[in-house]
Amino acid sequence: MEIVNNKRNFKFEAHLPDGEIATVEYRWLKGSMVLMHTVTPAAHRGKGVGAELVKYVLDYVRQQGQKIVVYCPYVTAYLQKHPEYNDLVDPTGGR
Repeated sequence: MEIVNNKRNFKFEAHLPDGEIATVEYRWLKGSMVLMHTVTPAAHRGKGVGAELVKYVLDYVRQQGQKIVVYCPYVTAYLQKHPEYNDLVDPTGGR
């Protein structure tokens, strides 16, 4: 699975072997990356694709020295299971 940051369309894309694409959509708010929505194609749900994609996004954010604001319920659930990423959450909520 290849993951790329499609900056033009504000989404991280995981290109899957069968041609499907899983995505994490984002926007920017006062320097923080706002994680809007995660989409995993139905045939790939429950196989760890979403988790691998979100981990990639969070590692990218950390590497860039940025913060996140989370609107996406999937990312919220991921953070509850992986508290080692909680330091990335912008405490001001991007305000």
